[in-house]
Amino acid sequence: MTTTSIARDAPAAGTPRARTLTTCCAAHALHDGFADMLYLLFPIWQAELMLSLTQVGLLKTAYSGAMASFQLPAGLIAERIGERALLVLGTAAAALGLAASSLTASFVGLALCLIAGGLGAGVQHPLSSSLVSRAFDGPRLRAALGTYNFAGDVGKAAVPAVLALMIAAWGWRDAIGVLGLAGLAWAVAILVALGGRRRTAASAAPSAAEAAAVPTAAAAPVAPNPRAFSALAVIGVIDSGTRTGFLTFLPFLLTEKGVSVPMLGVALALVFTGGAVGKFVCGVIARRVGVLRTVIITECATAAGMLAILALPALPALALLPLIGIALNGTSSVVYGSVPELVPAARRARAFGVFYTLTIGSGALAPILCGAISDWAGLHVMVPVLAAVVLVIVPLTWPLRGALASD
Repeated sequence: MTTTSIARDAPAAGTPRARTLTTCCAAHALHDGFADMLYLLFPIWQAELMLSLTQVGLLKTAYSGAMASFQLPAGLIAERIGERALLVLGTAAAALGLAASSLTASFVGLALCLIAGGLGAGVQHPLSSSLVSRAFDGPRLRAALGTYNFAGDVGKAAVPAVLALMIAAWGWRDAIGVLGLAGLAWAVAILVALGGRRRTAASAAPSAAEAAAVPTAAAAPVAPNPRAFSALAVIGVIDSGTRTGFLTFLPFLLTEKGVSVPMLGVALALVFTGGAVGKFVCGVIARRVGVLRTVIITECATAAGMLAILALPALPALALLPLIGIALNGTSSVVYGSVPELVPAARRARAFGVFYTLTIGSGALAPILCGAISDWAGLHVMVPVLAAVVLVIVPLTWPLRGALASD
């Protein structure tokens, strides 16, 4: 998917569809930025609180586990109070959890703050994904989901870099306190952007004029394809777990090479900028060679990149990070964008909830396992183990052959 194609497929500014997409993109950027700036904070918390690497993994699990556990309940609660209200409340809760973490001085206190923030963040992915998929159901759907995914990577790249500068100037407590207040302001902005509409999903439906302007879409599947969806979900689980495990301990690898805290912020920005580029690069590759071949290419590149980061000195490792980001995030974009092709339109909200519960749950458990392996055998054993697990995805693409219209 290219920038040109996204721009061509975007609705006119000010339409309900454009407003829905813009609001969901803004929420995605904030929530993903908050989640991934934790990678920068983990080495700081470990040094200040004398934590083991297993405890660092537990902190990541506290956030991601809470977020995963709230994926399906978010959809049920939204049916009662409306998507707008729940999206705003979740954003405010995530911001408050972050701000509260600046006031604690213990492992348990940090874990509780991260659980609170993760529960708030749990509403964003299933609601926003479902809203975007309903608003753009048809030939523009994959472009709209690509735009939404890209917004998350913008947040991932920008927020850790900004936080690193703030930490250098003010210290980590003041820095994340200010970011927490900014998150509350962002929640108010989402409320204002969505206006007085109680149910964002209803407002996301295209007008008659917009519907007439959209070419007829390929028919959605009439019945679900459980075998293909299961294979896709397993690929997503492995991809999410290995990616999260690697990113959790990447700052520790770079610290061993002599990289400073401000440079860690730059390093994470490089990874996530590469990830944002990967959304477009892998979209283009998928159009040319197919979804499954793209998955195989990105996962092989991911495994090779993990091993290269382990072996290289600091400067070459930093230079390689954007390419690592492209490979790390490329698979997630392609796999995520394939969910609507395997599920009837009426079941997409639930399917996205299941998909995100599994993938985010995997990302919650992986840091504990990676931390335990690192405490027992060292980072230089854990990383090759991760690389080997990544390659398990390659044979798992076989059940998807013939199931994806975009392949």
